Amino acid sequence: MGGVDAALLPIEVEEFLVHLVAERGRAASTLVAYRRDLARYAGWLAERDEVVASASEDDLVDYLRSLQAQGRAPASVKRSMVAVRGLHRFLAAEDPTILDPASAVRPPPVAAGLPKALTEDEVERLLDSLVGDEPVIRRDRALLELLYGTGIRISEAVAVSLGDLDLVELLLRVTGKGDKERIVPLGSMASDALVAWLEPGGRERLAPAQWRRRGDAEALFLNQRGGRLSRQGGWLVVKQHAKRVGLDDRLSPHVLRHSCATHMLDHGADIRAVQELLGHASISTTQVYTKVSDERLVEAYRAAHPRAIA
Repeated sequence: MGGVDAALLPIEVEEFLVHLVAERGRAASTLVAYRRDLARYAGWLAERDEVVASASEDDLVDYLRSLQAQGRAPASVKRSMVAVRGLHRFLAAEDPTILDPASAVRPPPVAAGLPKALTEDEVERLLDSLVGDEPVIRRDRALLELLYGTGIRISEAVAVSLGDLDLVELLLRVTGKGDKERIVPLGSMASDALVAWLEPGGRERLAPAQWRRRGDAEALFLNQRGGRLSRQGGWLVVKQHAKRVGLDDRLSPHVLRHSCATHMLDHGADIRAVQELLGHASISTTQVYTKVSDERLVEAYRAAHPRAIA
């Protein structure tokens, strides 16, 4: 499919992109994607001797079908159509004499990607591999136990400060997306690992003689230079230990979060309790894990029941 030079887009498209920056505050990466998608759309129209301002509903339907005919991924097609629909909605809002040809053209649905949880045996193998009493091992064990034991995000884990932790009541205060706070319970394995990390010979061994930032002094998890462990640093901790047990191609901090949710549902947890634990604003976000749990049940049934396969 042809395209239009992204530097020479139709004026209508340029005005829409300016609107996204000035009025909607869209990120630079979003603008790059919109510019590319709309250049492709404008080029397709030009090949049909059409222009953006006069595109019809039939044109948009044909464009959608042409994207699908090229074998593009459903998510890519949907993103392109979201950009096109946004453009036409903007033009119609700017000029009441222009009808919005995209109002009845919906982007194709994209199947929700199912998270690939580890098995409980794989999680146990990972956590049992952290053997030793060195400060870094204590820290890494505490971090991994916390990620799996609570399902919190890696960004939330590295943002935890000492004052957020209550090892008497076994509770942790977490600041999630949108600066929303929630309280999550700590299981015995996670709390034991955290106690070991905070005892003499653990966190204190990584603490510097003088803190560079106050936030570092309050951080629960420290890096080996005595600063607050970063999100990237936490991600590398997980990948390092995943590699040691042969799970590096499957494991990330987010997979531990997936695994926590899936295993809780496997063991009968109420979905709303899992929603609260994970900090999901909508129950629909959490429901993807029920699909994972159901699929695992079906697989286990077909593998084990003597009359499951004719």
